[in-house]
Order: sequence, then C-alpha cells, then structure tokens
Amino acid sequence: MEIGGLHFTYGNVAIFAVAVFLLAGVYSFVRQGLKIAALIVFVLAAIAFTGGVMWL
Repeated sequence: MEIGGLHFTYGNVAIFAVAVFLLAGVYSFVRQGLKIAALIVFVLAAIAFTGGVMWL
C-alpha cells in the first residue's frame, strides 16, 4: 500500500500497532503511579516506532 510515497506492508503496520499498544501501557502505568515502569515501556515503544519508520 502506497501512501504519500511511503510503502506500507503488513510488517510495518504490525510494528506500529505494537508501538501504539505499548503507548497504551505507558498511559496505564502513569495512571497507576508507576513512573519507572512507564519510562521503560515508553522506551520500548520508541524503539518499536523507530523500527517501523526505518523499515519503510
């Protein structure tokens, strides 16, 4: 699928979905007051998002 010159595959979409899922986890941890866990999960989400962007 081409959008704006970027070629999306099922792999790209799956990686972005994982990043969104991890960001939802960050929100959940912040609501519970677990800031260290939220930071760790945020870093994992950033790595997943970066991987998805680099794969484009």
